[in-house]
Amino acid sequence: MFDTLAQLEDRHRDLEAQLADPEIAGDGERYTALAKQHAELSEVVGLYRRWRAVRDDLEVAREMAAEPDSGPDAAAMAVEATELAAQLAALESQLQLALVPKDPNDDRDVIVEIRAAAGGDEAGLFAGELEEMYLRYAGRQGWRSRTMERTAQGIGGIKESILEIVGRGAYAHLKHESGVHRVQRVPATESQGRIHTSTASVAVLPVAEDVDVDVDPNDLRIDVFRSSGPGGQSVNTTDSAVRITHLPTGLVVSCQDEKSQHQNRDKAMTILRSRLLQAEQERASKARADARKGQIGTGDRSEKIRTYNLPQSRITDHRIGLSVHDVDAVFAGELEDLVAALRRAEQEARLASLDADDATSSAG
Repeated sequence: MFDTLAQLEDRHRDLEAQLADPEIAGDGERYTALAKQHAELSEVVGLYRRWRAVRDDLEVAREMAAEPDSGPDAAAMAVEATELAAQLAALESQLQLALVPKDPNDDRDVIVEIRAAAGGDEAGLFAGELEEMYLRYAGRQGWRSRTMERTAQGIGGIKESILEIVGRGAYAHLKHESGVHRVQRVPATESQGRIHTSTASVAVLPVAEDVDVDVDPNDLRIDVFRSSGPGGQSVNTTDSAVRITHLPTGLVVSCQDEKSQHQNRDKAMTILRSRLLQAEQERASKARADARKGQIGTGDRSEKIRTYNLPQSRITDHRIGLSVHDVDAVFAGELEDLVAALRRAEQEARLASLDADDATSSAG
C-alpha cells in the first residue's frame, strides 16, 4: 500500500509542476484535465502526508519515553505515544479506504426523480419536501440545479419532480438516496391526532453523455402536444410539449415545462439517455454473480431505505442502522452526516469485497 502511496505522491508533485507551467495554463482543455487529476489525488496524498507526520512524531515520542534519563517526562511521552499510535492506526484505515477503486460514475452530474407513492395528498406533500431537501442540499454544496419536469398534486404537494443537479461528485454524494422514503407524522387534516405513514420514491441517475448511450433516431417516436400545466405566454397555446418513446425498451419521457418545443425535446432526451444508461448498467451488474457487491443495499427504488419520524424528530437509515435526531435540519438540506456515513459504508463494503476476492484468488 505504501509503495502505491509514494507513487501517487510523485504523480501529485508532477501534476503541480505541470499546472504551474505557463504553456499548459494557456491550454484550457489540457489544464482542466490535469487540474481534475490533481484534485482527485489531493485527498489521498494529504492523508498520506498526515500519516507520515504522525509516524515521525510517534517515533520521537517512543524514543524519548525509552530514554533512561528522561525522568518524569517519560510517562507523559508514553501517553503521547499511545495517542499517536491510535491516530496512526486510524489514518491507515482511512488510507486503505481512500485507495479502494471508485464507482466510475461518481464524478457525474445527476438526474433525481421524485414521485409520490402511498398516502394520497400526504405522500404528495412529502415528495415536495424531499424535492426541496435535495435542492437545498445542492445549494449547500455549491452545485447548480434546475427542475426539468414537475407535476403538482393535491394540496400543495407534487405527483412527480425531475431535477438535474450539476456539480463535481454529485452522483457520489446522492446515489444512495435511491429507494423508498417513508414519513410518519400527524397530517394537518387529521382531527384525532393519529400518526399516518406515507411514502415517496427517489431514483438517482448519473447523467449520460452522448458517447455513453447510442440512441438510434429510428428507435424513437416523438409526439408533440399542448402543455396542460400552468404556464405563461405561449406555453399553453402552442404544441410545445414533447413526449419521446424509446421503442425497443418502451421507456417514455414527457417534458412540457419550457416554452419551446426544442427546449422540451432537449430535456426529454437528457432524461431518456440517463434512464437508458442506468438500465444498461443494471443489466451488466445482474450478469455478475455478485451484482451488488460494494453497494449500500440494492439501490432499487422498491427498497424501503429511510424513515422520517416527525413526532420523535428522528430519521433512520435502515441500510446502515444510523439515526439522526433533527428532522427540520435534514429537510433544510443538512444531509452531510447521512451522506458521509453512507459513503463510508460503501467504501468499507468495497474494501471487504476486494479482500474476499484476494482471499479467493490466493486459495485458488
